[in-house]
Amino acid sequence: MRSPKPSKSKAAKAPEALRIVVVAPDLVVSDPDDEHAKSQAERSRALRIGLLENGFNLIATLPGDVFLADRIHQLQPDLIIVDAESEARDALEHVVFATRDARRPIVMFTDDSDTSHVKDAVAVGVSAYIVDGLASSRIKPILEVAMARFEYEERLRTERDQARSDLQDRTLIDRAKALLMKHQGLSEDQAFAKLRKVAMDKGLKLGEVAQRTLDMADLLA
Repeated sequence: MRSPKPSKSKAAKAPEALRIVVVAPDLVVSDPDDEHAKSQAERSRALRIGLLENGFNLIATLPGDVFLADRIHQLQPDLIIVDAESEARDALEHVVFATRDARRPIVMFTDDSDTSHVKDAVAVGVSAYIVDGLASSRIKPILEVAMARFEYEERLRTERDQARSDLQDRTLIDRAKALLMKHQGLSEDQAFAKLRKVAMDKGLKLGEVAQRTLDMADLLA
């Protein structure tokens, strides 16, 4: 007798691999005698191999140029890695510009031991700044921590923006109530009920109705 197949609702769903874009210089070394370029290409290649070995979905490797914003918009990655040394950090500016409207976690890998740039990098949105962290065994925990930190900061940002919006709405509603109480002789409860009824009838938020009430009063003043 065959064992019953597990239902689709109970079947475990494998987590999707994190979709990653790497922003890095070209791996092609034009001068075979340029040891620095060869070293940079090797460490960049090691990073990409490490990503694949850890099960990440490396969807593209892009140059840090003026077209980066359009490419990132098309690819919609979950996370961006900047693979750069000190003289290549212009790429970070392009990444920050490319993610200004749709924020994403940014991780910067470098073998430059000069940490004077760390504060600036974090200030512009870098979730993790890793010096000499290309060992394959380190890549996965580094990216997981960067994702967790980004998600935490985004949650705080959302809560802060919501609190600011709620405060602005309360201020508008109080002003609109005062206006109705003054010009229509309503009590505070009656003024609030009138604003709420208009909001429900029009399918608007209470703050929007309050703002429209104040705007109309300014026009009629």
